[in-house]
Amino acid sequence: MACVIRLKRMGGKKKPHFKIVVCDSKESVTGKAIEEVGIYDPSKQPALVRVDKDRVKYWMGVGAKPSETVLSLINKK
Repeated sequence: MACVIRLKRMGGKKKPHFKIVVCDSKESVTGKAIEEVGIYDPSKQPALVRVDKDRVKYWMGVGAKPSETVLSLINKK
């Protein structure tokens, strides 16, 4: 099973917020996640980013690959 760390869109129309999740690469964007490792809310000023760095390091050590967006959010944090 190839795991990825990516954003899962939540929220209503024109009011998005995202969960940073670890899931199977073949799972849909809104599908079942293995674990939630953070949140991202771009509607706040400044944008809210919370990441559990220990869990992200664990999953990356196991072989999960972060998406480009998640990687940039992790680097900013």
